[in-house]
Amino acid sequence: MTSSGLRAAAALLLLCAATFAAAAELSDKLRDDSELSQSTAKSFRRLMPVRFYSQVEQNPIANATLTLRSCTIFVPTNEAFQRYKGSIHVLYHITTAAFSKEQLPKSVSSDMDGNPPLYITKNRNGDIYVNNARIIPSLSVEMTNREGKRQVMHIIDEVLQPLSVQKNAKDNINNPDAMQFLQMAEQLELNDFHLRTYRSQVTLAKKESVYQSPGAHTFLIPIDESFKLSARSGLVDAKVIDGHVIPNTVIFTAASQHDDPKTSAAFEDLLKVTVSFFKQKDGKMYVKSNTIVGDAKHREGVVLAEIVKANIPVQNGVVHLIHRPLMIIDTTVTDFLKKNFGCNSFKFLNENGENGALRKFYEVIMDNGGEVLDDITNLSEVTILAPSNDAWNASLIENLLRNRKKMREILNMHIIRDRLNVDKIRQKNANMIAQVPTVNNNTFLYFNVKGEGTDAVITVEGGGVNATIIQADVAQTNGYVHIIDRVLGVPHTTVLGKLESDPMMSDTYKMGQFSHFNDQLNNTQRRFTYFVPRDKGWQKTELDYPSAHKKLFMPDFSYHSKSILERHLAIADHVFTMKDLVQYSEQAGNVVLPTFRDSLQLRVEEEAGHLHDENASHEWTGYVIIWNYKKINVYRPDVECTNGIIHVIDYPLLEEKDVVVSGG
Repeated sequence: MTSSGLRAAAALLLLCAATFAAAAELSDKLRDDSELSQSTAKSFRRLMPVRFYSQVEQNPIANATLTLRSCTIFVPTNEAFQRYKGSIHVLYHITTAAFSKEQLPKSVSSDMDGNPPLYITKNRNGDIYVNNARIIPSLSVEMTNREGKRQVMHIIDEVLQPLSVQKNAKDNINNPDAMQFLQMAEQLELNDFHLRTYRSQVTLAKKESVYQSPGAHTFLIPIDESFKLSARSGLVDAKVIDGHVIPNTVIFTAASQHDDPKTSAAFEDLLKVTVSFFKQKDGKMYVKSNTIVGDAKHREGVVLAEIVKANIPVQNGVVHLIHRPLMIIDTTVTDFLKKNFGCNSFKFLNENGENGALRKFYEVIMDNGGEVLDDITNLSEVTILAPSNDAWNASLIENLLRNRKKMREILNMHIIRDRLNVDKIRQKNANMIAQVPTVNNNTFLYFNVKGEGTDAVITVEGGGVNATIIQADVAQTNGYVHIIDRVLGVPHTTVLGKLESDPMMSDTYKMGQFSHFNDQLNNTQRRFTYFVPRDKGWQKTELDYPSAHKKLFMPDFSYHSKSILERHLAIADHVFTMKDLVQYSEQAGNVVLPTFRDSLQLRVEEEAGHLHDENASHEWTGYVIIWNYKKINVYRPDVECTNGIIHVIDYPLLEEKDVVVSGG
């Protein structure tokens, strides 16, 4: 070896020795810090991965930085290394300035070739993220090396992954912006996804400047596969391209806020589009556009897209590849169920089809013979309340799946012959809980809106089940899909649980609570048929008997309240549906139902008319109770519970003599 070679080798040895010394200092700091508990110190030692330091040792630039310069180093945990299967880019974890957590700016330049940025974001919980990796708050360490340079180490829960270039790439690609990313996509490691179609539309619309814009933005790019379903590439105009960009905000999936709408670049007076991220329980990440204000070319509604490759950092932000373009509404409800979440033709969806957001709903439809899908196809306007995959895991559903007749009824309960978006639900819900007929004969759904704006929660009740809409207004050419968290028509709560949770029955629930009448309603050994006055029914009694109404809701008069409620509750070894009561009434004239103390005598008739919706376009057959010469409409019949059935009525079974009360 030449003398110069010996000198170089000696220098390298000295450098390595210095690095080992620096590492030892850091370990000593972690071990000996008096402010750390013994268990925390052990955690620190466990979290210092040998693999990362072996990478540092093999990298002269990293060695020199640790030895001679100020720096911030982001060190992944051992668990992060075990999960990560790719190449480790040590210099992408280092920036040549020292930053505590509080000092971290919105982006820092890494020490990797081209100095690609690392993006720092903070969520509402106060967690700090470097790209898609969370900084573990209690495990940051600050020290000074032997050169007197300040250095900071943050422990993170993921390995930082820069933009990956194919080995045979012809161009030297370092730190491209989003437009260069699009132009050079064929040379990048993108899991065999191609972006030619969308790139062509960006060029055709002369929107290159959007993707070249300096700053920190989020770019959503549909893959070529998404344009094979139809001639939708021609629908990707300049406004649609704007709708795929969230300006001045970098969103990595781990740091994203669930369903937190962000203003897209397509947000102006005549067109307003927001974009938000959300995660399914199965781990799949989705992004959705919501065209709040549309125009002739861009219809209002939500478009849902799965993120098929996430968190690709570029010079001016982050790129996510998605399985279909946003904003474009060009499929029917049937196509949406079949192509997007049922019999997928995409390669990536074939490989991961078991995780489709509505896979189980589609499977149940097809296992039931597919006629329901034919019915949906034949409707010119339709709204589907589609239970999520998790909704089908309820234990009671397993037994019903074999009963095709019952399942057909349940599936039909999720179908509405109308285009019903959230705005229309709000209008119907303005002064009362909205009632909407389903394709099931005489079956209605009841919508309730709580809260305003983005904080609003919309629930729907059907067949005794209260479900929450977890994803609303997924728009199609002939209607909407709302994803809900329960299967309607499969009761999962007792009579008491239903009273407690249903906003229409809160007054009856309160009266039963202070009079202890409700105590019996959790008993699953009995079968209850409960005629429950809705809140508006009790409000009517306030007009008819103002003094008595006030007393009925006072604990001092609980005996009278309990006596009146007992009249409404039939107790037997089976329940009485409205059809049963109509049949018995036709046979015997009056029906006598056993109650706690006595019996309830009434007659039930069917009556055609707009009983449920004065603005309905069709007549619906409703039920009327005749009791003591009074006709009382049945507002919601046959609300099933696990230990009985509830019939919601428009007025209490109340006589004038009942309310002539006195109290001490």
